[in-house]
Amino acid sequence: MTTRDDSQTDRRRLGVGAAIVVVLVALAVTVGIGVLRGAGAPVQAVAVDPAPSTDASPAASVYVHVSGAVAVPGLYLLAEGARVVDAIAAAGGFAEGADEAAVNLARPLSDGEQLIVPLVGQTPATSSGGTAPASGDGRVNLNTADVAALDTLPRIGPAMAERIVQWREANGGFTSIEDLLAVPGIGDKMLESLRELVTV
Repeated sequence: MTTRDDSQTDRRRLGVGAAIVVVLVALAVTVGIGVLRGAGAPVQAVAVDPAPSTDASPAASVYVHVSGAVAVPGLYLLAEGARVVDAIAAAGGFAEGADEAAVNLARPLSDGEQLIVPLVGQTPATSSGGTAPASGDGRVNLNTADVAALDTLPRIGPAMAERIVQWREANGGFTSIEDLLAVPGIGDKMLESLRELVTV
């Protein structure tokens, strides 16, 4: 026989169950409305940086061989437009006894260049073991100098010196200093830096 207490307990259970069902239904309706609103909302555009151009990659850096009186001699990859001071810093700075006054820290570097830092009292070595200038007045003769001699010029590394020799052989020699502009990689700025150092 069911007592009054049992029936009150059953009613309470039914009430609690009904309340839980109502909460669950309300929650489902809220989630459903949110999903529908999200589906109708406009998609926000996100700006994406374009991929870096590969065209600038070859010209974006230079290889420089730093040797002599530096802390860590070796081959270094530097940014285009780097100067001697950057190469010295990359090589750990001057070694003890380095002749710092013999090095032009402000000089721009060229790809393929060898930078040799002498010790105090040493005769500064020419870049890449190059030979002395080919003309009697101290200037490098574009028509007779070999790759090593051309490599002693500022901003002219072994690769550029080789291009100068190739152009000379293909075109029968230089008739003027301005002919250097026809060599790939030499522009007006470089020509001006070489003008007083070369002859034909």
